[in-house]
Amino acid sequence: MLKYLGASPILRIIDFFLDNPLLDYSKNEIVKNLAMGRVTFFKYWRELEKSDAVKVTRHVGRATMYQLDRENDVVKQLIKLDMALARKTMEKAVKES
Repeated sequence: MLKYLGASPILRIIDFFLDNPLLDYSKNEIVKNLAMGRVTFFKYWRELEKSDAVKVTRHVGRATMYQLDRENDVVKQLIKLDMALARKTMEKAVKES
């Protein structure tokens, strides 16, 4: 998805969750995996929370764990877009080989 839409911070966060759909993550884990500055991360994280694109899944000690809210209409559309782009990339790779 980032290849087609650019690597803006909010898309990088969303793409991280799309690439790792089965697990939930703390904010610190997300920042570490994205190698993104904390200030930048939290600026865009607030937007994801406001739009209900992410949801709390559980608490582990003092850490709150999050996943994409796959019931959110916008997230559903992003998943469809990600799948379509992946399919297009695979078809192109098959044609070239």
